Amino acid sequence: MKMKRFALGALWTNCYVVWDEKGNGIIVDPGGPAEEVEEFVKKNDLHIHWIILTHGHGDHLGGVADVRNLSEHGVAIHEEDAASLTSAKSNLSAYMGQTVELAAADRLLTDGDELKVGSLLVKVIHTPGHTLGGIGLLVCEGSDMIYLSGDTLFARSIGRTDLPGGDEGTLLASLKKLESIPDTVKVFPGHGPETTIGDEKNYNPYWPR
Repeated sequence: MKMKRFALGALWTNCYVVWDEKGNGIIVDPGGPAEEVEEFVKKNDLHIHWIILTHGHGDHLGGVADVRNLSEHGVAIHEEDAASLTSAKSNLSAYMGQTVELAAADRLLTDGDELKVGSLLVKVIHTPGHTLGGIGLLVCEGSDMIYLSGDTLFARSIGRTDLPGGDEGTLLASLKKLESIPDTVKVFPGHGPETTIGDEKNYNPYWPR
């Protein structure tokens, strides 16, 4: 499994391209102008199966239009955040100075969905609390796995819960769902540096005890 991170847009949202040895991959959260992502995918001749959004805020989907044509199957988002693609008010971009309105999602995800991408298996974990439809992605290739946490879990912190659809109690319950992931698994969040499940269990002040 290979991965490339891009920090996109005004809020430096982490966009991830993940792919297997044969070039089958996904793009996760193209949050701002994504020309460099498009260039990387084309240069490396990657076959993008899906663009997956961990939630529906504008800073995570603002670059979808730049890369949507690269995706064989289109864009996937959790059903609870589906309206965010087509509504600038729902994705909050109407209040951020740059309106983002896109075509509807090609697939609506639910908790427990699995997407087969070449030798990769992408498991959807519904983790509401930052938004109603927030998800994390456990990407597996054999025994190798990584977790893309969106804005649910950050290194030593969690996503904000004071925006529409946010709720701190719900978010903390979502963290409990992650306890079955092995401690050694690396976590790649929507903003900021990577961490591990074990480090967050031990050092994140928000982790439920």
